[in-house]
Amino acid sequence: MLNLILLEDEAVLRQELTEFLGDCGYRVSAVADLAGFHACYAPARHHIAVVDLGLPDGDGMELVRSLRVQNQQIGIVVFTARGATQDKVSGLNCGADYYLPKHTDLDELAATLVSLRRRLGEPAATPGWVLELGPRRLLPPGCDAIALSQQDAIVLQVLMTEPERIVSRQQIVQSLGEDFLDYDQRRLDTQIRRLRRKTEQATGLSLPINTARNAGYRFFANAAVRP
Repeated sequence: MLNLILLEDEAVLRQELTEFLGDCGYRVSAVADLAGFHACYAPARHHIAVVDLGLPDGDGMELVRSLRVQNQQIGIVVFTARGATQDKVSGLNCGADYYLPKHTDLDELAATLVSLRRRLGEPAATPGWVLELGPRRLLPPGCDAIALSQQDAIVLQVLMTEPERIVSRQQIVQSLGEDFLDYDQRRLDTQIRRLRRKTEQATGLSLPINTARNAGYRFFANAAVRP
């Protein structure tokens, strides 16, 4: 799980982003101001920073500039209410890898972080997640197998066959043999939550499935499906 530091002074948005990024597979250190960033930031641990600019104790742009002047090897995404073209140009010139206005959909933020990870070079690969269909079990990396129900196995098969691709709700529901128009969408959300909880309780690992709002779900780790 990649460590990310989030700098956002608005409490509600900071909590929302922390939860969303956690669902995307990041271990998030969330701070509210520049002082908190400097107290928390560890170059050896944090590989990506998501930075707001308008802060109670200074300007996030100066933080971006200082990180680059210090030659810190960290990916930086500016996520700010300053959406004017000149602000974006200034942010990129100061050293941000990406510059996103806050009205950006969170799914675009997630895709931007995936792109940034590719640019930085993925951290050392960990063993992938394996789904065994015959015995109906999930093999998390470095952990004992988790027994699955038939429905759990079907949902994971659809998601893990093409990791990193968003799979639509309709495709998942149809794979379960259900009529999408008559299917209660809350059943699918409940099943995904149950799978996440079961995995975390059994292994301490977060199941690498995130939600593409109004679209579907995505398995975002190395994966294999075996008979």
